[in-house]
Amino acid sequence: MSPEKLVHMANQIAAFFAGQHGDAAAATADHLAKFWEPRMRRDILAHEAAGGAGLSAVARDAVRRLHVAAA
Repeated sequence: MSPEKLVHMANQIAAFFAGQHGDAAAATADHLAKFWEPRMRRDILAHEAAGGAGLSAVARDAVRRLHVAAA
């Protein structure tokens, strides 16, 4: 899957959780960990490590949390 598609999907998830109560980045990271395939998580982590172009602030924070959880 292209980085652009993964960014779009991550931003959509982050936008949904931003409209809910609670920590949107934590909820987004939890969603990515539970529902994204390992290769999708690997690719979004690589994209963020390369600068994360296009990721919203919430999505970027979520991906960084995913990275910490994976370490």
